[in-house]
Parts: sequence; structure tokens; C-alpha cells
Amino acid sequence: MARIAIGGFQHETNTFAPVKAGFADFEMADGWPGLTRGDALFDVFAGINLPLPGFIDQAKAMGHELLPLLWCSASPSAHVTEDAFERVAGELLERVGRLERLDAIYLDLHGAMVTEHQEDGEGELLERLRRIVGDAMPIVVSLDLHANLTERMVRHASALVVCRTYPHVDLAETGARSAELTDRLLRHGPLAKAMRRADFLVPLPWQCTLIDPARALYQAVAASEGRDGVASASFAFGFPPADIHECGPVMVTYAENQRSADHAADALIGALNDAERDFAGRIWSKDEAVAYAMATGETGRPVILADTQDNPGAGGNSDSVDLLEALLRLDAEKAVFANLFDPETARIAHEVGLDNSFERAIGAWCGSPDLEKLTGRFRVLALGDGSFKATGPFYRGNHMQLGPMALLGIGGVQIVVTSRKQQAADQAMLRHLGVEPSAQKILALKSSVHFRADFQDLASEILVVAAAGDNPVDNAALPYRNLRRGVRLMPLGSAFAG
Repeated sequence: MARIAIGGFQHETNTFAPVKAGFADFEMADGWPGLTRGDALFDVFAGINLPLPGFIDQAKAMGHELLPLLWCSASPSAHVTEDAFERVAGELLERVGRLERLDAIYLDLHGAMVTEHQEDGEGELLERLRRIVGDAMPIVVSLDLHANLTERMVRHASALVVCRTYPHVDLAETGARSAELTDRLLRHGPLAKAMRRADFLVPLPWQCTLIDPARALYQAVAASEGRDGVASASFAFGFPPADIHECGPVMVTYAENQRSADHAADALIGALNDAERDFAGRIWSKDEAVAYAMATGETGRPVILADTQDNPGAGGNSDSVDLLEALLRLDAEKAVFANLFDPETARIAHEVGLDNSFERAIGAWCGSPDLEKLTGRFRVLALGDGSFKATGPFYRGNHMQLGPMALLGIGGVQIVVTSRKQQAADQAMLRHLGVEPSAQKILALKSSVHFRADFQDLASEILVVAAAGDNPVDNAALPYRNLRRGVRLMPLGSAFAG
């Protein structure tokens, strides 16, 4: 039995977004639990689809003693403030330093954190951790599929374990794999490692592992484990709206010897490079998407419009009403627009009350210069406290806390308004306000891919829509400054010249 410290610190940073993540954002519960310390980690996270509880369950089954540190996350946004990073990282490291005997460390990180003062938040945290515990102690880190893996992260972690599904339905499973790898390191010592980086970026919608080529690539990654001494293989697509030097796809492998690690990494990066031309799909304008959905949505199954450029799961603020404007202007019927993050509008709806109306300019309040408000008279159709159990496979096991919510009606459109930012990736968000997703003709959802885990089986078709927002689906539209020269901004696209 080993004594293993466990904790987590998660943020996915869109450096082009207008709103930063402060310490209060990490304290607050939303789609995931808020800042949690000590033994509460064992209770608060039980049964949730996150890496931490997956690690806890597997490590306990192996007989290890777990020493809880802290865990927190904040909704994707612009940079983590220096104050927030230093407070959370400082407390986490201070808790590690207080432990009298320690055999290993496991951290549940994201891998795409950028702070006001550090381009590589996870690499900085791991380097500081190494100064405390030394070079020999096993440090295993689970990461999101969108992690921007850096050389510093690979250098200071004994192993990095990346989730393999997008939508991320295997987060708890990734934690369990991390526990198994930690156990192996404790029993048999360190592994050789190899890292290979691609020279192109892939937009989020085409990173979906429900479709090829991503599906086939992750099958190849999993199949490489157990061959020729390979203990672990991971593929991180990267998070394109992060203007950092080491942004983009990476393969990382761990094996009993360097030759095996190198061989596996070379084969996997070769497969990724061969698939570059296949990362493509249609992007719809808002008007053509709405018109198409209205004309074809008579099958009894809704057409889903993925409002990907205002995806709050990628740093968008979920306050763009650009696609909503198109739904109203084109007289859409039986349409639902979700989720609009607008706390003041939710407050007014609760104040006005059910079946009453109010006039207001909604949305576009977070500061993005390209967004415009939408003025109208809205009827309050339903109200909720935003506290409910998630039912879909992505948020599985979690109790959502989205603050006061309201369902507003205008024309043939219903609008789901929340007081906390969270992408529309669980049907329970709509049902909390009495909306049955399957009964709609059009579902306009602020999400890029995660919605597919719970909504895909309902849909007659899914259209990826480019309405206004802070997460452009075309990476060439982003004003990069820090990205390394020569990276192709889109598959088979032009290279970044610096």
C-alpha cells in the first residue's frame, strides 16, 4: 500500500475571450463542484464523470491510501488571473509540503491553462511541485483531450494520461487508467517517454471522436498499449484558441525502453499526419442553417444547430444572440435557444413572474466588441432555481448549480436563460424548465461537440453553425501573436508566419 496525494486544478483558457477567471470563479460551483478541500473530495465527487473520482475508486480498490489536497475548476474563459493561480497553486503546494510521508502524487488537470503571468499554467505548477518532492517521486497527471501538451509538462510529470473521447464521456475512466499507471510506476519504477508534435491545428468540431478521422486515431492510440513494452499512449488534440507557443496536437508515449517509446510515438504521429486532409466538414451560416432546419425539420426529430462560436465550453461567454436573431427574423417555430448566460435577465424574469412579459435588450453583456444585443418583449414561460441532477453521459452524476433560470418566449422561439455559464450539453437543462427536447423542431445549442453525448440520438440532423462569438471555427480568423512559426492554422491551410 502506497500513500498517494490527490488533487486537481482545471481551466481551459481561450486567450482571445474578453472575461478572465478570478479566484471566485474557482470557488463557485456550476456544472462541476466548486473549490473543495481535504476529505470532502471523497464525498462531493462520488459517482461524477470526472478523472478524480475515477482515480479514487481504482486506487482504493488497489489498496492505496489517498491523501486529499484540493480540487477546483472554473468555466473556460480568458486567462486565469495571477491572483487566482497563485492562491490555488500556493495552497495546493503548501498542502503537499505538509505531508510527512508520501509515495506518489496524482493531479487532475486540464492541460490548457494560460495565466496572466504564465503561458503554461500546468507546466509551471508541475515544475514547482518537483522542487518540493524531488525528481524520483512518481507524479501522474490526467489531462483533457484538448490539452496543449508542453515539453515542460512532459519533463516534470512521470506520466500524462489524456482522455480519449470527445464528448468526454470517459473522464472517470481516464482517472482509473491514471491510477493503474501510478501503481505500475510504484511497483516497477520510471518509464521511458517520447513526445511528438504535429504542425497543424484542428478546429474543435472536427476533434469529435464519434466520427473519423478522430475515432480511428484514438482506436490506434489505445491499440498501441501493451505492444512492444508500451505501457501508456496518449493523444491530445490541443485547444486552438490558445495563443501560446506550444499550441496544437501532440502524441506522448511511455514504455519500458526508449526505443519502444520512440517507435510508438513515431507511428502515431505518422497516422495523425496522414489524416490531416480528412479533418473537414461543412460550416453553415446562421441564415442558411435556420432556413434549412425550418424546411426539413418535419420528421418528428429536431434539427440541432450547434452554436459553436459562442460555446462556453471553449471560452465563449454564452451571451451571443446572433443565432437567436436569425431564428426570430426568419420566423422559426418550435425552436429552443439554449443556454443564454444573462443573470440580469434571469433576475428580471423572476421578479416579473410567470405568464407576465417584459421588454428588454438581452445578451451581449460580457464585453465582446463584435456582439449586439437583441431587444424584444419576452414572456416568462417557466422559472427554475438552476439546481438539478444531470442525466446525460457527459455531466453524469453531477448536481448542476446554474443559479436562477428562466424560460422566455418570443415569437416561435423559447429561450433558456441561466445565471451561471454552462454549455447546453445535458437534456436536464431544458427539462428543468419544462421543455422536452425531443418535441422541438429546432434546438439551437451553445456547444461544439459535448452536446452530442446526450442530444445526438434525438436529432434528425446536426448542423455546425458559425454565428457571432469568441471561439471562431476558422482558426485563421484568430489574431495569433505567440504561436510558433510554421504551424498550419487549419488542416492543409496556410502556415502562421509570426
